[in-house]
Amino acid sequence: MEYLKDIVDYGVIGILVFMSFLSVALFFERVFYLKKVDIKSFKTKELLENNLTKNTTTIATIASNAPYLGLLGTVLAIMQTFVDMSKQNLAANKIMASLALALKTTAIGLVVAIVAVMLYNYLARNIETKLANYGD
Repeated sequence: MEYLKDIVDYGVIGILVFMSFLSVALFFERVFYLKKVDIKSFKTKELLENNLTKNTTTIATIASNAPYLGLLGTVLAIMQTFVDMSKQNLAANKIMASLALALKTTAIGLVVAIVAVMLYNYLARNIETKLANYGD
């Protein structure tokens, strides 16, 4: 079960970092699009809404799933700590250090989720404003 540490350090944290970059990149793509879009050029409000909300679901999905992925990393790291404890007689301070480090993926997952929620809410408000101005 030595591979769990690598899965946590490179797999879970790598995916969380990728999710973070993806949500920020999609956010900036939407911000630039919202600044240049001409709402009067759309024939229907539904077509406008479809164009305005493109990629926002991905940001919301990242926001809702990042904490779960972080928790998965924590569970895997704690499993690795238990395996290490069973193989050798570890001192309490080493066990506590391993458990504390196991929580890093939860912290990273929460940071990714918080940022993604803030970005999504910013976009949602701007989209609502554009849709409200469609009929004017």
